[in-house]
Amino acid sequence: MQEDFTKEIITFFETIEKYYGSKIEVSIGLFSEKEISNNSLATWNLLEFNLIQSGYRKTGDKFMVEGKGIYFELSAEKLIDFKQTGRHKFEFIEQYNDTLYRITKMRFHYKY
Repeated sequence: MQEDFTKEIITFFETIEKYYGSKIEVSIGLFSEKEISNNSLATWNLLEFNLIQSGYRKTGDKFMVEGKGIYFELSAEKLIDFKQTGRHKFEFIEQYNDTLYRITKMRFHYKY
């Protein structure tokens, strides 16, 4: 992970408990280097669930979020970008090889 956003990711996962019990939408897009500037060219999947817990799996270096019947991980070592894109909205980009990327957008339906 790059140092400039490592602190922000750690802060996000240290404070994610406030979202426990809230609905979370996780949009996952796969795209190539040529498609990186146009999200509409990515292949998308959507998960919706109530967040039960989150954590960090040291073996494998993974961040995880979990709901009833749902388990989703992000590879900490493959993260190349992280940002907050709005109120209760976050975006992660992982790079898996020279041409394959995964973008994960998390949106929490949070009452506060």
